[in-house]
Amino acid sequence: EARQGHGKLATELREIIEAARGKTVHVARRGAGPVPLAQPRGELADLLNARYSDIRLSSMVLNPDLQARLKRVVQEQRQHERLKEHGLNSRRKLLLVGPPGSGKTMTAAALAGELHLPIFTVRYESLIGKMMGETAGRLRLIFDAIAKQRGVYFFDEFDAIGSQRAGPNDVGEIRRVLNSFLQFIEQDEGQSLIVAATNHPELLDRAISRRFDDVIVYGLPDKKIAHGILENRLATFDTSTVDWPRVLEAAVGLGAAELARAADETAKVAVLCNLEGVRTEDFLDAIAERKSHL
Repeated sequence: EARQGHGKLATELREIIEAARGKTVHVARRGAGPVPLAQPRGELADLLNARYSDIRLSSMVLNPDLQARLKRVVQEQRQHERLKEHGLNSRRKLLLVGPPGSGKTMTAAALAGELHLPIFTVRYESLIGKMMGETAGRLRLIFDAIAKQRGVYFFDEFDAIGSQRAGPNDVGEIRRVLNSFLQFIEQDEGQSLIVAATNHPELLDRAISRRFDDVIVYGLPDKKIAHGILENRLATFDTSTVDWPRVLEAAVGLGAAELARAADETAKVAVLCNLEGVRTEDFLDAIAERKSHL
């Protein structure tokens, strides 16, 4: 019934089935532990990948403005009941924009970790169907889950379904999917966080940004942020002999994820060679290797 667009009837049927099974509805309480993770079942199991996250915002090295905006989201979510008492809505629909490896995926995981919520990642390989209307029907299932199970729902590579409807490569089915998404997200009034991320904001339809509470732009880390990421990643290693000016100059142009990988590769060399600390030359080699993959 949900796939056919009969949302009210589908909800009534679900409530009857749950009552018959003796299920209880879990309600998130302020100060309570993690929201119980209800693993997606049936067709939904192919559409969503569910897990808990142990990442926190403190695990990320961010510029002050970005850190403040994300902390504001967390604060509003933690006090959403208080805001609701005054007729105000907390930020819960976020669009993350930035180059690959800039921390968008990690941000979604960190928000889930901070709020003790499960994170549900949308699987596009199962979402996009071949038959007309099939994808929109599956998208409805996801939004039904968003309304029912509180969590962080992550749409990575969002341009796959949010591309411009009048673009040169416009496909009728994708246009219908985008229209459905815009309708679903506008009607959604639940408590879940909806986080979409894209590396290509220029491909997004102009109507997209108006449906989100906040558009957060990520950039490549500057030298100060890069230094923090590398030091944080190598916290258990001796870095006193590293020529940081050379390393940071070589690292210009790498995203946060690539910097972390370069640090890991440098640490591996130190471990395998039984070194007391990491070496500058190994760092430079690792950075050059990461750049060759870009």
